[in-house]
Amino acid sequence: MTNIWGEDPPPPPPPPGAYELRHYEPIQPQGGLRQLLRKLAAPFIFLGALLAKFKFLLFALFKLKFVATALTMLASIGAYALFFGWPFAVGFVVLIFVHEMGHVIELRRQGVKAGAPLFIPFLGAMIGMKQMPHNAWKEARVGLAGPILGSVGAAACWLAGWQLDSNLLRALAFVGFFLNLFNLLPFLPLDGGRAVAALHPAIWGIGLVAVAGLAFLRPNPILILILVFGAMELWRRWKARHTPEYADYYKVTIPQRAAIATTYFGLAAALAFGMYELRNIPH
Repeated sequence: MTNIWGEDPPPPPPPPGAYELRHYEPIQPQGGLRQLLRKLAAPFIFLGALLAKFKFLLFALFKLKFVATALTMLASIGAYALFFGWPFAVGFVVLIFVHEMGHVIELRRQGVKAGAPLFIPFLGAMIGMKQMPHNAWKEARVGLAGPILGSVGAAACWLAGWQLDSNLLRALAFVGFFLNLFNLLPFLPLDGGRAVAALHPAIWGIGLVAVAGLAFLRPNPILILILVFGAMELWRRWKARHTPEYADYYKVTIPQRAAIATTYFGLAAALAFGMYELRNIPH
């Protein structure tokens, strides 16, 4: 209905308490749809970048040689701790590490590439060599370097145990002396087998009898493994004894033989003396 002025009258006011309906224009996102999606995706982009960086960090860490050594050391410590407790397990693994580093240092001094030690619970540790030493004289030096440095580590435990009156350190010293003396048995793949190669390969026969006797009297998996792998290595070298390479490899001068013999038997005597002095460790 129109009034006299030809215009529609204004709508009546809403009753009290009623809601007034208003028309609002929709708010447009600033910058458009692309900017809105970018803002929503920002947290996911950040998370992806963080994971990418973390993945790169993990890759970089595992490329480092010391990571494998550290992880296998921890595994060995955990295995030994189940039987001997954490303090002894840590000290024992450290002594093995010191022993193995003697081999690594001598190999690298000779220009032979050697990896960091890898630990095997209840079997000790091993190092990877890119090649063998060039002759029996150098192989003997590599073999003796481990027990020499390992004996120094055990002697340090002995001294510290005496100064601190620690039965734990004295026990570690005794085990360290025993470990290095056992490794001097003249049988491959033990260190003593590598050392006596510079004296005369026939001495390996004495080592074979000694290890076989120990495995018979006190059978255990470690001795059996040493006996099996050592016998295989002896057979391999025995078959190659008539080759020119074999003859060249075992050419050792008299002064070199004298140096190896003095070091070998002197170190064995010193280790036996250390064990004798520490034989009665108070509990």
